[in-house]
Amino acid sequence: MRRDMTRWMRLAALVGGLLAAGVAAASAEPLAKTLFGHKQLPAATAPAAHGFYSKGCLAGGIAIAVDGPNWQAMRVSRNRRWGHPELVALIERLSREAARDGWPGLLVGDISQPRGGPMLSGHASHQIGLDADIWFTPMPDRRMSVAERESVSAVSMLKPGTLTVDDRKWTPAHAAVLRRAAGYPEVERILVHPGIKKKLCDTVTGDRSWLSKIRPFWGHHYHFHVRIGCPDGSPGCRAQAAPPASDGCGEQLAWWFTEEPWRPAEGPQKPKARDVMTMAALPGACRAVLEAPAPPSEAAVTLAGPEGVPLLAYGGAEPARASVGLPRTDIPVPQPRPADR
Repeated sequence: MRRDMTRWMRLAALVGGLLAAGVAAASAEPLAKTLFGHKQLPAATAPAAHGFYSKGCLAGGIAIAVDGPNWQAMRVSRNRRWGHPELVALIERLSREAARDGWPGLLVGDISQPRGGPMLSGHASHQIGLDADIWFTPMPDRRMSVAERESVSAVSMLKPGTLTVDDRKWTPAHAAVLRRAAGYPEVERILVHPGIKKKLCDTVTGDRSWLSKIRPFWGHHYHFHVRIGCPDGSPGCRAQAAPPASDGCGEQLAWWFTEEPWRPAEGPQKPKARDVMTMAALPGACRAVLEAPAPPSEAAVTLAGPEGVPLLAYGGAEPARASVGLPRTDIPVPQPRPADR
């Protein structure tokens, strides 16, 4: 009898503990990535980047159109075509000026979610609307279908299993589009694979000052990552330290060609910061960003064409529509969103 009573007491304690844990979990603050990842439209407020690139949010973001004269957006279903107006305008400018340089057009990857913040999957950064991924694959001479935009893969610039650029894929035009992007004063750095940085170090002649902005980083052999600095009107934006003034082709680059950067991590894998971040970890302004009203529609806040502006300015009168590059209405957004690739 005593043994049975003890067994029941232990079972009751176990059940009580599980119930208490469930209540605690239910009352815990939702993950920030869940709150931001399910916002479909931006905060209709003045544009501002809050926090740091990997810990913050975005107010007053705008989207780049799915199609423009010199760009096509990829992975449209992710709803990550949003950024600070200065970044989105810079992408549009890069698409035009790179086309004059001979680049066929940009394939635009992830920028940010409508209100920034940590993403449901993928990037650690891209949280404040100041980061954008541009594929090394040039835009084709036709408009890709919905299915192609979701499934076509970018092409790695490396020889398989090496840190070396494949000269059958790399062209002077790749270097030219990077030079063009690095030349904008708003751009603080461009992340590329160390092998691509080395290719540039080995081949660029003449003015090499722009190479200081080309920073080696893991991955980034399928695309390059453009990051601009904190824009005006964003006092809560935390700047990143400026890259070294040198071209970065010496000892800093040599480290990447040792074993150390590529060793597997030791010990248990820690969860990614993105996956455990709560609102308490973000700037206080991000709560207001989440709660802010949305604009009337996506089209109202989409950059549509050369030197374009959103079709409806926040709190202002409707400006004239751009003559070309208006948002496409015949490309549905597949639902549900596919898993991050």
